[in-house]
Amino acid sequence: MTGVDGPSGAAADEGPLLLGVRHHGPGSARAVRAALDSARPRAVLIEGPPEADPLVPLAADEEMRPPVALLAHAVDEPGRSAFWPLAEFSPEWVAIRWALEHGVPARFIDLPAAHTLAWEGDGPASRQGETGEAEPEPSADGRGDGAGPTGAAEPGPDGEPEDGEPEDGEPEDGGPQDTVRVDPIAVLARTAGYDDPERWWEDVVEHRGAGTADALAPFAVLEEAMGALREAYGTGGHERDLVREAYMRLQVRAARREFGRDVAVVCGAWHVPALRRRTPVAADRALLKGLPRVKADMTWVPWTHRRLSRASGYGAGIDSPGWYGHLFAASDRPVERWLTRVAGLLREEGRIVSSAHVIEAVRLAGTLAALRGRPLPGLSETTDAVRAVMCEGSDVPLALVHDRLVVGDVLGEVPVSAPAVPLQRDLTRLQKRLRLKPEPQERELELDLRRETDAGRSRLLHRLRLLGIGWGEPAVSRGSTGTFRETWRLRWDPELAVRVAEAGVWGTTVLGAATAKAEAEAVAAQALAEVTALAERCLRAELSDALPVVMRVLADRAALDADVGHLAQALPALVRALRYGDVRGTDTRALAEVATGLAERVFVGLPPACAALDAEAAEEMRRHLDAVHGAVGLLEEGAGAARGGLRVRWCSVLRVLSGRDTVPGVIRGRAVRLLLDDGELAQAESARLMGLVLSPGTAPADAAAWIEGFVGGGSGGGMLLVHDERLLGLVDAWLTGVPADAFTDVLPLLRRTFSAYEPGVRRTLGELVRRGPGARGGAVAGGSGPSGFAVERDAGRADAVVPVLRLLLGADAADGGADDLVGVGR
Repeated sequence: MTGVDGPSGAAADEGPLLLGVRHHGPGSARAVRAALDSARPRAVLIEGPPEADPLVPLAADEEMRPPVALLAHAVDEPGRSAFWPLAEFSPEWVAIRWALEHGVPARFIDLPAAHTLAWEGDGPASRQGETGEAEPEPSADGRGDGAGPTGAAEPGPDGEPEDGEPEDGEPEDGGPQDTVRVDPIAVLARTAGYDDPERWWEDVVEHRGAGTADALAPFAVLEEAMGALREAYGTGGHERDLVREAYMRLQVRAARREFGRDVAVVCGAWHVPALRRRTPVAADRALLKGLPRVKADMTWVPWTHRRLSRASGYGAGIDSPGWYGHLFAASDRPVERWLTRVAGLLREEGRIVSSAHVIEAVRLAGTLAALRGRPLPGLSETTDAVRAVMCEGSDVPLALVHDRLVVGDVLGEVPVSAPAVPLQRDLTRLQKRLRLKPEPQERELELDLRRETDAGRSRLLHRLRLLGIGWGEPAVSRGSTGTFRETWRLRWDPELAVRVAEAGVWGTTVLGAATAKAEAEAVAAQALAEVTALAERCLRAELSDALPVVMRVLADRAALDADVGHLAQALPALVRALRYGDVRGTDTRALAEVATGLAERVFVGLPPACAALDAEAAEEMRRHLDAVHGAVGLLEEGAGAARGGLRVRWCSVLRVLSGRDTVPGVIRGRAVRLLLDDGELAQAESARLMGLVLSPGTAPADAAAWIEGFVGGGSGGGMLLVHDERLLGLVDAWLTGVPADAFTDVLPLLRRTFSAYEPGVRRTLGELVRRGPGARGGAVAGGSGPSGFAVERDAGRADAVVPVLRLLLGADAADGGADDLVGVGR
């Protein structure tokens, strides 16, 4: 086998074959395959974590489909993790596949993950004079302490003894040139006169034919360029590369002792000069001495093209993984094939794109490439051609092309035989049983909890949320709002594999882990509202074994918490949990008793708690008042005889609040409004109370706060004023009588109240006020109704809408529903 001796590219059969690549570069991938076919090495060494060596054979499994990633995580701290993504067009993946196809050993030679993961915390940063930042290019192993065999000086990668000093011209560690982090591709692009590194790389590598005659030429050229950069910039600000490269040199020596000189090394082109350089073995071992380590596990996980588009793993995030994948897969006519795919996508989205569009776009892309001095059209030329020809100059459809094709949502697959934590295996089993496939695209899922499969899906998603695995998020349903329906937004991100590994500390199954975590969170909860929210989540997830612990903690917290605000904040979640318990068939008697006791304590403590509050505290208490009112209504609906008087007692509390002068106006106004809405207060009485509050003896600020509580807060108060001219007249009369010196004080309150109304409501109110008191109806002025409105309702016109209402509401005329609808219409 021949190797490349140095930047000059002269053959030297005593050296290893160093193939410097760009991670996730299709041109590099093609060149690696050609070089390996030409050289036929006895072993292939790849930049990557050595713990993954046992996982290499899985790359040949029929179920393994890139993009995939090697995931390493600390066993005792799963959240400390790192990924090494590999796409079909990644040179490392091509090297692995070539080795497996030819029966050649493939081994990873980068720094062990056991050290890399520990390095993120404390590690050798201080020893190496580094800042301690997490490098964008993690690497790993976990099989040794990083030191090679002891003994005398050993041959280096170039076959020379390793007992000499570093070569002349090598920059000293920590010099000024190391303070700036260098992007080598960007430096080379600028040197060549390019302002875009991606465009330069496409021109010199991706658009270059891969022939076997010059299979090693691109690597010699890249090595020479990187050697010049390393000489000028040293480590380029990547100080940890010194340690990683020392470990890689030791691994190359060990492989050459085992396999001879016929060894190929596939690594980032930036590292090639360092691997070629002669260094003493003792110096490399000294760099690795004392590295921190953790116990690490590693496996394959699915990855996506979208995740390849950001820096991760090798620190080689690319902007256009879909385009690079196309370049690698297209054996010929890549531009024509790409523009045909674009046309197909646009047709699927309803745009008119013909074969003539494709032909013209191909011609335009070629013309643009010629004008710009490029050997072949690149992504920028094809994008410009698509915008001009297929999108008619619009960037809107072009954004769709970028999202679906240039980036793409391709999700890889790994075989079931790949190592995984027990929790991941249980999750995979549940996903298959419930027919809930992980997908990278966001989608909505409507569930009907009356169906067993949908109920199981709901349980799984709620349990995963409790474990911090955010595969799905609840969404507002566009259809029925009943408790037997749920809507979820699902999207599977590859990083969720880390969350699953983290959650594995709670148990080996989803049910067991969720139960254990719920019990732990209940014991650790500080606020009563946290426990009630947890009880609601447990009921939705049907964690029957965790509920007793949660209920015991809930009862203890409720008994000790004397803050009415905390009690009022906790009650709604508790009542919602009762409703979900009913629809899921869960026994919630203990929860109902706690909710009832909590409600009684709120009834007793609320009036004194509402006295002497400032504006901010009064607004917060008003929100609590609304929440408790809704909760009492729900609790009463499902109450038996023992709790049948809750609403009566609650209405008495509201009456007390509405009549106390020490209670802030916003709370008094809200209490009157709630009584009015429930039919516990006559409309005439509410008008009387409003009249008293809006009398000249009341401070304008307090009166404005009362109005805000009565008709503000998004409670439909605007429609109340529209349909009750008497209340509107009172507000109008009061507002016009506010003294000029007090008007500026009450204006912010009023603006906040009325700005929350719908535009149509505001317009109607303005029209009614413009017409004046004499035009607002006979109830106020004693005259006829406003122009265009009769004094009495038109029953005939009301009856005309009944068929439409029956259709919308699903009412059946045979069961008497028609009579009810007629009453509604009138």
